[in-house]
Amino acid sequence: MSGLYFEQFEVGQRFEHVVRRTVTETDNLLFSALTMNPAALHLDAEYAKGTVFGERIVNSVFTLGLLVGLSVYDTTYGTTLGNLGWEEVKFPQPVRVGDTLRAETLVLAKRESRSRTDSGIVTFEQRAFNQRGEEVASCRRAALMLKRPA
Repeated sequence: MSGLYFEQFEVGQRFEHVVRRTVTETDNLLFSALTMNPAALHLDAEYAKGTVFGERIVNSVFTLGLLVGLSVYDTTYGTTLGNLGWEEVKFPQPVRVGDTLRAETLVLAKRESRSRTDSGIVTFEQRAFNQRGEEVASCRRAALMLKRPA
């Protein structure tokens, strides 16, 4: 298990995640199909040529999932009970097929759970960047994190 327990997080702690991921056309097509999102902007190359982007862009929900996924091994792998919510989700730049994304995490807050003695809540600020260093996604995420076993 490589995730951290509630007690191991400190407000202000930063993570620059080493794992990166190049987004493929298959990622975008499969994710859009699996989530029933038929938006031409993601699936129709001819349509997308006439948009401000000039090409298909990657489904933003995939981008959000990838942002969180890139952080898991360093932060929550095996130590989270689940996500409690996302706030302030932003996509300042589109992700294109072929972009390689990296992620950073900042611990914004932590508190004991009011209903569970075995866990606490950690709030993360997470940001994704493409290979050019452009920020392509950000969010605040609250996770219910296990405490160290007794």
